Amino acid sequence: MPPMIALIALNLPVAQPFDYLAGDLSAAHIGCRVRVPFGQKERIGIVVGMREASDRPLTQLKAVTALLDEQTLLPNDMLALLRFCSDYYHYPLGPTLFAALPGQLRKGKEAAVRTHLQLKLTPLGVQQGAKLPMRAKAQRALYARLCKGPLAETAPEVTAHARNLLKTWLIAAWIETAPLDILDALPKLPLSSAPVLNFAQQQAVEQVQTALGRYETFLLHGVTGSGKTEVYLHLAQQVIAQGGQVLLLVPEIHLTPQLTEQFSQRFGAELIATLHSGLGEAQRLRHWLAAQNGTAKIVLGTRLALFTPMPALQLIVVDEEHDSGFHQQEGLRYAARDMAVVRAQRAHIPIVLGSATPSLESWHNALTGRYQRITLTQRATSITMPTVRLIDSRANKPIEGLTTTLDAALQQNLARGQQSLVFANRRGYAPSLYCRDCGWAAGCPRCSAKLVLHLREKSLRCHHCGYQQAMVLACPNCEGKDLHPGGVATQRLEQHLCHRFPTARILRVDRDSTQGETRWLTMQQAIRNGEIDILIGTQLLSKGHDFPGLSLVGIIGADDALYSTDFRATERLFAQLMQVGGRAGRAQWPGEVLIQTRFPDHPLYQALQQHNYAEYAEILLDERNTARLPPYFHLAALRADAPALIDALVFLQTAQQHAPQQEGVTLFDPTPDAMPRKANRDRALLLVQSAHRGLLQHYLSLWMPALYALRTKNIRWHLDVDPQQV
Repeated sequence: MPPMIALIALNLPVAQPFDYLAGDLSAAHIGCRVRVPFGQKERIGIVVGMREASDRPLTQLKAVTALLDEQTLLPNDMLALLRFCSDYYHYPLGPTLFAALPGQLRKGKEAAVRTHLQLKLTPLGVQQGAKLPMRAKAQRALYARLCKGPLAETAPEVTAHARNLLKTWLIAAWIETAPLDILDALPKLPLSSAPVLNFAQQQAVEQVQTALGRYETFLLHGVTGSGKTEVYLHLAQQVIAQGGQVLLLVPEIHLTPQLTEQFSQRFGAELIATLHSGLGEAQRLRHWLAAQNGTAKIVLGTRLALFTPMPALQLIVVDEEHDSGFHQQEGLRYAARDMAVVRAQRAHIPIVLGSATPSLESWHNALTGRYQRITLTQRATSITMPTVRLIDSRANKPIEGLTTTLDAALQQNLARGQQSLVFANRRGYAPSLYCRDCGWAAGCPRCSAKLVLHLREKSLRCHHCGYQQAMVLACPNCEGKDLHPGGVATQRLEQHLCHRFPTARILRVDRDSTQGETRWLTMQQAIRNGEIDILIGTQLLSKGHDFPGLSLVGIIGADDALYSTDFRATERLFAQLMQVGGRAGRAQWPGEVLIQTRFPDHPLYQALQQHNYAEYAEILLDERNTARLPPYFHLAALRADAPALIDALVFLQTAQQHAPQQEGVTLFDPTPDAMPRKANRDRALLLVQSAHRGLLQHYLSLWMPALYALRTKNIRWHLDVDPQQV
């Protein structure tokens, strides 16, 4: 009897798995990791199939060296989903599978399920912890948490810093460990113990509950502050009570702490696995295995959590489903929201897509009946939606970014003892530095972009490639000294507001100020405790956060997006402004939103004033239909980059010549990218368009072998299916 052949997927950019002599492997090992020889080295691979014969002579095949898993890591349903993802996005299967695994499993680490432990104070720990000095804030916070009761080692509070403290305290006998029976952590409280839902929320919960056990996609369109999270919590409690698991996806790491806290308070931290790129490798592996073996009942994470195996999955929730953070922009370029819908369909379970500003694709699916729409038109509390006022910045010229109207509103809100937010989606001091004498502007030597001035650090930085240099004191073109910062960003606003309101407590929230594992958590706590008067922030503050004391939002620089060549720019702007405006007036005080704009009559701003998403969505859908753009037409972009633009264009022209001819599919000519140069590489693209998704997929499948066969010296290329930026 001839030996069996194992199909092994390796983390290499090749389209097909490799054939190896299976040895003792069988079909039961599909989805397990193995170690195999490859060239002069050994690699980790994943068994994706077994067959009786190979296209190559058996004498040329090597044998599998070792089996690394006794139990399947990627069950059949997950393998099938990842195969679909690989096929749909035309990305090699091996790298697709490995992208779904935690880093330590990709490196061959044992997938051992550890006994869960809980940590609790000893009498010595109680005695010594009470003596901790006031300056030891992190230690005192951890001690205070342990005083409330045992702490699971997998709890969200156990950060890397906290873990080091706990190790020290364990050695000093301040704390002791005990096994944690995860079943004891199951919620014992009846559903009636949770906060009472209003009528619209209760209707939403009941509508989704009727679909448990079958596939259905629900678009939960709820205005900001309408209580979508409470709907998720009620649904999760129903699912867990039935022994199921829930997958909750959010677009950004910064949204995970608040949601994790809310779910932990309701269900206990022991039932929750969090998965995002901010976790350490060991912590991510623990949480992934807890989900994979069914211990974790709720998996809460960013897009990488989508491919986590969950044996009892009964419900998927995608919060802020419109957000571009669900789209992976390198490696496997996939849309987590769309793949989540596919996962729900294959698993025969419902999925809830939640947003105050749904993507046009999801809205169109709801209008055509493909999705069921659930609407929450009122805020969960008695507070009404914030009032939106437009400030014509043509007549009311801004000074240091602020018009006199916005300045006066900040002063009045400060006098009332209420919090304000000034939103400017640009970090740094100023978006550019230019010479008033000759017009020179500081540009990135590696990109087609301006360098951003970071005055506090006395540097010029590129926010696209990371290049930075010391701030210049004289114009390199004319040697003039009249250099001027162009535009306003968060650091400049902070400087101006600190000077304008010297007694105000001002906090800047952007990617620069929130670096550090616990920095953002500390900031959020200070905001909620009323320790901040004026917030200055970027998109990090635009969604998902609930700050009860915030009643005024001022928005500056929004018009910049109206000049973008990206066809999705205005859709993103509307969503961003409605989201950030929705932070205002969520508690006892009514909210007000002031938007500075040179185009107060623009339909986008008019719809924002009325909080009328549906009206503006109708306008955008008409434009998309006329322009033959999504969701009415489907796109793919073949992108290439090279040291010189001509090389990238020539590659794309060659690819165009090797493309199949197919009726119903349009292939456009190559063109430079919107940002032609990035990180010393020139970039170009060509678009493929079709009114039929299946036709486009067939076309791309025929084209891909020819693309792989092209010469690519000094060329990097990738296919972007359903591109988010064109």
